[in-house]
Amino acid sequence: MTPASIALSRFGYGLSPGETAPQDPRGWLLGQLKRYDPAPAVIAKRVRAQGNIGETLELLRTLRRDTREMAEMAAKEPMMADMSRQNARDAALANLPPELREKYDEARSMLVQDVALRVNLAVSSATPLMERLVHFWANHFSVSVGKLGTQMAVGDHEFTAIRPHVLGRFSDMLEAAVLHPAMLLYLDQFQSAGPNSPAQQRRGRRSGQADQVVRRGLNENLAREILELHTLGVHGGYSQADVTEFARALTGWTVPGIGRVDRFGEDQPNGAMFVAVAHEPGTRRVLSRSYPAGAADQARAILNDLATHPATARHIATKLARHFAGDTPPPTLVAQLEADFLRSGGDLASLTRTLITAPETWEPAPVKFRTPFEWLVASLRLTGAGTLPPRRIVAALTQLGQVPWRAPSPAGYDDIAASWAGPDALLRRVELAEQMARDAPIDDVTAHAEAAFPGALSDATRTQLARAESGRQALALLLVSPEMLRR
Repeated sequence: MTPASIALSRFGYGLSPGETAPQDPRGWLLGQLKRYDPAPAVIAKRVRAQGNIGETLELLRTLRRDTREMAEMAAKEPMMADMSRQNARDAALANLPPELREKYDEARSMLVQDVALRVNLAVSSATPLMERLVHFWANHFSVSVGKLGTQMAVGDHEFTAIRPHVLGRFSDMLEAAVLHPAMLLYLDQFQSAGPNSPAQQRRGRRSGQADQVVRRGLNENLAREILELHTLGVHGGYSQADVTEFARALTGWTVPGIGRVDRFGEDQPNGAMFVAVAHEPGTRRVLSRSYPAGAADQARAILNDLATHPATARHIATKLARHFAGDTPPPTLVAQLEADFLRSGGDLASLTRTLITAPETWEPAPVKFRTPFEWLVASLRLTGAGTLPPRRIVAALTQLGQVPWRAPSPAGYDDIAASWAGPDALLRRVELAEQMARDAPIDDVTAHAEAAFPGALSDATRTQLARAESGRQALALLLVSPEMLRR
């Protein structure tokens, strides 16, 4: 790969129609930091749905309960024995009042629209490096629609908690991402309450079980994942006691619209809510540091220290190096990024500049296998497909197996070739490449390939394109060539 090809494909999502290869690859990438628009018009005019999250959660809980009851009824009734779970869900949905069905349809439609918005932004972007960074950080702070209620919040999480901070301080992104309603729902923080909080004590007195209430209410999921995935890393030196103490500090953080929480809560700038009566009182001790009582600010203080911890610097440096310089990241690059992170206090713009200027990221041989999402965006840019309908985009990503905000765990989607280079996965790309090639407005595929991969098109690929029976077949072959599959 030449420097121009590396700048286009390894750092971005490839060449798009009307573009030319950069004459100064590093300068072109550095210039994107100045041109980046964190809130383009299509996002700025998007309607935030934060006020509907609690309502949607309650609706989906009702739907899940009714679906279960329908399925149980079908199992007992011979006349309904053939009813599948999907049919039971459809029947439960049909039984909802019209206004609730409308809210359910709104949640599903918003998710589809947000996925399409994310893809179309990357396809049309003049700053593709910045879009790649947005997607990297969104995967680092992964949220998934696998949890009830998140459909209305996952897009907003990326658009308002990640995008504005990709060139800011890691501490700001950390706070915005983990205290966002989408994360609070996904990792069950919205239902966590301090065992000794006023709310839990009152509940215990009402139930006559005051002695047992101490062990109720606390949920450690968010605290554990912040430490393990978002900051220090698995081997970051924290203990189970640190997880529990951090979980206690996080109590009170929830989302609006659930039950009677709005009566007691205080709205937060990011759409979340803090309910002081559910917060565990007292001083917390995390990683040998003491944090005085401070309601919502107690968790913020811990997050701020975690954001600049040496273990966090090492963890972030390793993940960034892996994403840009290979599945087994060069130790020298990890060391450079770690040092920059510590020196700058987690300045992500400085970290990005170090990535761009480091020689390790300019290795001539391809160092990464494109994930399905990366491949689709690069293919749409190369073919000049333009803005695609939302449902077509979601269908394509579903076929490829990597729909945004559907990662199987809080760790996000894997970022290594072994997870994406299997025969079945490649076959799905071939099938989709044939579909995309049918309508692409490209006449001379070889000339287009030479422009898209300046100085990097192999003789083998050039020969295959020349032997193709038609321009359509040539383009389909190009979309699954080594140059397109690897960066």
